[in-house]
Amino acid sequence: MPQTMPLSPETRADFARRTALALLDIHAVEVAETRPFILSSGIASPVYINVRKVISVPAVREKLMGFASEVIDAEIGRADLDAIAGAETAGIPFAAWIAAETGLPMQYVRKRAQGFGPEAHIEGLWEPGQRVLLVEDLTTDGASKLRFCEALRAAGLVVQDVFMLFQYDIFPETRSAMERAGIRLNALATWKDILDVARTHDRFTAEQRDTIAAFLDAPLDWSAAHGGARSLTF
Repeated sequence: MPQTMPLSPETRADFARRTALALLDIHAVEVAETRPFILSSGIASPVYINVRKVISVPAVREKLMGFASEVIDAEIGRADLDAIAGAETAGIPFAAWIAAETGLPMQYVRKRAQGFGPEAHIEGLWEPGQRVLLVEDLTTDGASKLRFCEALRAAGLVVQDVFMLFQYDIFPETRSAMERAGIRLNALATWKDILDVARTHDRFTAEQRDTIAAFLDAPLDWSAAHGGARSLTF
């Protein structure tokens, strides 16, 4: 079983760039034309990303799952995990592919309990004390990740890391909330990577890139100025 061995900063940055470019190539990133997008958190945003498009493009899927396996081995440690837990719904296919890549068992955790007791949130074979990695497609403010981790912990599972293909990584409140909960977020790419690659490869217009940069620099201010939420709630 692979042992934890840190990736070089150059390799990690290369994974981020190639992930960002792949997401741009499959048109997973969309810039609002007139009215901003309103995210599930209530935040208004000039840009939206649909990571689920990856499931329809085998070549991209295979490449990103290879990156995922290397990052998990290097930054989390396969030997320190007993299972992969997919978050309903978008995290389930990625969890399945990561489980296949790593050879680890898989379960999934529901958004809402089906039945009674802590185990009502979890499907698949599992037992208390298992060390699990929660897998999602992306995270915005991180609130749903906290709820999934709470459900896993209530069933007696041990979860310290969440892995996703994409992380917004623009809200300091998210980092604080995760630290308080003892959860680490691990992602292949962030909005900064998308913007850097968009500039390098001349994706979107200069005006659109400037709008995205303004949002990323002060997302809550931008949201409030465009009819969205003014703060995050956890």
